[in-house]
Amino acid sequence: MSLFKARDWWSAALGEGEEFDQGCLCVGDVDNSGTGHDKVVVGSYMGMLRIFSPNVNKTSEGGPADALLLEVQLKNAIIQVEVGKFVSCSDLLHLAVLHPRKCSVYSVSGTAGNVEHGDQYQLKMVYEHNLKRTVCNMTYGSFGGVTGHHSLCIQSMDGMLMFVEQDSYTFGRFLPGFLLPGPLAYSRRTDSFLTVSAARQLESYKYETLAVAAEAESRQDADLPLKTGGKRLTPDWTFVLGEQALDLCVPPSSPSSIFVLGERNLYCLRDNGQIRFMKKLEFNPSCFLPYSSVTDGTTNLLLGNHTNMLQVYQDVTLKWAAQLSFVPVAIRVANFPDLKGVVVSLSSDGHLLCSYMGTDPSFFSTPKVDAREADYEQVDADMRKLQKFIREATRTQDILTKSDAEEDLIVTATVSSSMDSPSQALIQDMDDLPVPSVTVQVKVKARCVVQSPKLTVSLQSPLAVTQDQFVLEPMGQ
Repeated sequence: MSLFKARDWWSAALGEGEEFDQGCLCVGDVDNSGTGHDKVVVGSYMGMLRIFSPNVNKTSEGGPADALLLEVQLKNAIIQVEVGKFVSCSDLLHLAVLHPRKCSVYSVSGTAGNVEHGDQYQLKMVYEHNLKRTVCNMTYGSFGGVTGHHSLCIQSMDGMLMFVEQDSYTFGRFLPGFLLPGPLAYSRRTDSFLTVSAARQLESYKYETLAVAAEAESRQDADLPLKTGGKRLTPDWTFVLGEQALDLCVPPSSPSSIFVLGERNLYCLRDNGQIRFMKKLEFNPSCFLPYSSVTDGTTNLLLGNHTNMLQVYQDVTLKWAAQLSFVPVAIRVANFPDLKGVVVSLSSDGHLLCSYMGTDPSFFSTPKVDAREADYEQVDADMRKLQKFIREATRTQDILTKSDAEEDLIVTATVSSSMDSPSQALIQDMDDLPVPSVTVQVKVKARCVVQSPKLTVSLQSPLAVTQDQFVLEPMGQ
C-alpha cells in the first residue's frame, strides 16, 4: 500500500454496464483546435464513442457533462481508437475506430454556438473499410518511410496483417506459425512491426519484408509450397520471452528501446532484439505506458497493477507510487489547458480519471508503537516459566491415560495361508459347482458393553464372500 494517493483532477463515470479494455482509450487534439491541448477519446464494447475535454473549471457546476464534447452511439462494438493523420492530402488529425469487422476513419469538428451551451461538435465519416476477417487490434505509423500521413496495420484473429493506406486497402500477409493474436506495435526507427506470438516470443517483421512476401489467400496457404513469385515470410529476429505479453510499446523518444509487459516481468530490448534490461515484477500488472524522460539515456514508464497501484519507473528504478481507486486497464499522458502531464486512466467498468502525482497523504495512519522500555527481569521470569512447561511436556511419554489408550473395540481378521480343501464356496445356479475359496477367521473383542452387534464383510470385485452379514451375541457383559 502506498503512502500517497493519486490526486484527482477530473473524473467521470461512463455509462452503466459498459466494458472497456486497453485499446479503448486515446488522447490527442482530435478536433484540430490548434491550441495543442489534448482531448480524451473513449470507446466501449457497447459501441458508445465519447470525446471529453477535461477542465478543472467545468467540474464546478455541470460536472463531467460540461466536459463531454461528443457522445455517439455506433452500430458495432469499438475495439480500439487512435488519433493520427489518416486522410491523404490533409495535415489534420482524424479519428480511426476499429470494429470487429470494420475500420472507420472520422473527422471531428466543432462550430461556435450562438447560445450559452457553448460549441457544437460533429462526427463525420471520411471513409471506412469493410474487413473480411474478425480483427483483434491495430497500429499506425509512417510505413515505408513516407512522411506527412499515417497508415494503418490491422491484425486479424486468424493471424493476418492487413495494411490500409489512406482510403485504400493495399495488401495482407499471414504470420507464420500463428495460433493466437498478440499485442502489435510499429517501430518507426527500423520500419518494423513487432508482435508476440503464441510461442511466447517477440517477433520483428520489416515492412519491406512483408511487402515482398508471397500473397496467401487463406491461413493454410501460408504453410504450403510457394506457387508463384514472392518470398516466404520469416521474422527478421526473435526474442524468447517465456511468458505471454500483455502489451507492447515502442516509444519514439526512447533511445532505441522496445518495451514488453509480460505477466510477471518487464522487458526492454534494443531495436536489433538484444535485451537492455529486465525487471521482475512482484505483482500482477494490468497496463503500462513508456514516456519521455528528462534524463538522457533513460526512459520513464507508468505501470498499473491489480492492487490499484500506479507506479513510476525510471528504467528499473521505482521512483514513485500512488494509490488509485480502481484497477487501470489503459493509461495515457495528456496536456490540458490548466495542467500538463496529466495521467489519464480508465478502468474496465468505465471509471475515467485524470490525476497527477501529488503528496497528499493517505487517510491510513500507522498505529503508534508502545515505546516503553522492556522489563528484562519480567522477560527472564516468563522465559523460565515457558521452559519449565516445555520440559514437563517432553518428559511425559504417555499423553493419554492407560484406560484411554486402549481400544474399546478390537477387530482382527486372520486369512488362511492355503486354499480350502474341499472348497467351501459353491455356485448354486450351476449345480453347486465348487470354486476356489479361502477361510477368514474374524475375532471381535469389546471392552465396553455392546448390544446386538452386527458384522459386515465387504470385498472388491472379482472376490466374493459366502456370507456378508453376521449378527453377534451381546459382548462386554
